[in-house]
Amino acid sequence: MTDDPRIHTFGDDALGDLDATGVAARIAAGEVSSREVVQAAIDRAEKVQGRLNGIQARDFERALKLSDTPRRGVFAGVPTIVKDNVDVVGLPTGQGSAAFTPAPADRNSDFVDQFLSTGSVSIGKSRLPEFGFSASTEYSDADPVRNPWNPEYSSGASSGGSAALVASGALPFAHANDGGGSIRIPAAACGLVGLKPTRGRTIPDATDKTMPIRIVTQGAISRSVRDTARFYAAAEQYYRNPKLPPIRLVEGPAATRLRVGVIADSVTAVPTDDETRKSVASTADLLDELGHHVEEASLPVGEDFMRDFKLYWGFLSFAILAGGKRMFGPTFDPKKTDNLSRGLDAMYRKHMVETPRMLYRLRRTARTYSRAFQKYDVVLSPVLGHTTPKLGYLSPAQDFDTLFERLVTYASFTPLNNASGGPAISLPLHRTSNGLPLASHFSANHGDERTLLELAFELEAARPWARIQDPD
Repeated sequence: MTDDPRIHTFGDDALGDLDATGVAARIAAGEVSSREVVQAAIDRAEKVQGRLNGIQARDFERALKLSDTPRRGVFAGVPTIVKDNVDVVGLPTGQGSAAFTPAPADRNSDFVDQFLSTGSVSIGKSRLPEFGFSASTEYSDADPVRNPWNPEYSSGASSGGSAALVASGALPFAHANDGGGSIRIPAAACGLVGLKPTRGRTIPDATDKTMPIRIVTQGAISRSVRDTARFYAAAEQYYRNPKLPPIRLVEGPAATRLRVGVIADSVTAVPTDDETRKSVASTADLLDELGHHVEEASLPVGEDFMRDFKLYWGFLSFAILAGGKRMFGPTFDPKKTDNLSRGLDAMYRKHMVETPRMLYRLRRTARTYSRAFQKYDVVLSPVLGHTTPKLGYLSPAQDFDTLFERLVTYASFTPLNNASGGPAISLPLHRTSNGLPLASHFSANHGDERTLLELAFELEAARPWARIQDPD
């Protein structure tokens, strides 16, 4: 008997305990076939689905057929999954909502083509909270996505389904996107590497382009720095934004020592909890031991930033609830959305006269953010205001005011990178007192993902993070 709550699928099959790079190497060497690893991923995903609930739509038959076709790319033949808020031809895009009945998409989103240009094979769609608005993948009328490290806890959001599947070992890597922390938050909750790229680094989804401020960026989550580095290098081979410096393939740490600014508290009035604060201090000490110059830094924005971001959050919900029939079809019923979506809409309507000033100030954050990197190469902070909560704490079934206050306190560090467009990475360098992953957050100037990846390689080697399949 054991009281270890962890749920994982690692075993002696074609996937083993390898990351995407390792699986691709085995396929390329002829040690295993793509069909064998895709079948192993399907078996693993089905094994944990009843307990973790990470899958929204199965596309297993097509995945197996595709695995029989020779593929090119850095992850040729490696199984993956696509988050259910971008289009995959033949599959419905449900946006995590019960407010409409989605029809199958007639084409891939442009980013999905970029994502799959790595040669990977998608087995379906992963779950997200309604419209990606929450920091926990929970629902008013359905079972939540659970954290593989402890199923009583949140897997984060909005890429919580992808994170649960990767952390449990069902898949080596998965699609994720980030509009307020939705790559970095689930990566932090589930012990993964989550890099939110610079705005414009990857191809935006069609809906991303319609936003007055493009806070959403598309990307991936993985279990290793080398997988993340290889993914973005491969994505860059498919499309490179000429306005940004190239990342190119990063394969290890750099010799350059960095100027690191450390921030422990967010723009909210609520202090960071003790465990999270201690983890940041420990990361800062590690950076100092590695020869980097580390000093305390000041927040580049004030409380007015979070007020503006909250209003923009509400604006996005207002746009969806008001225009849902046009966006999602005639079945859309705003009354069937959850308390968070409706509450955000109502909040925005009360303050919508402030929209022009809000948009003006949020657009200015790109310049304000960039100025911080005149003094520092990297800024270290927590990913979140406190450790991962139990399921229910951020449930949309509760009243909006309670939920929204909790969300703002929890997801208090990540939104600045979305509004400003700057890159940031979450690395699971620590564990909480109850055994959950606890991550550190690193930000860099626009276009400088390379520095973040080089530093991530160095930290991964200096303090390898816990693996869910290893005994404590």
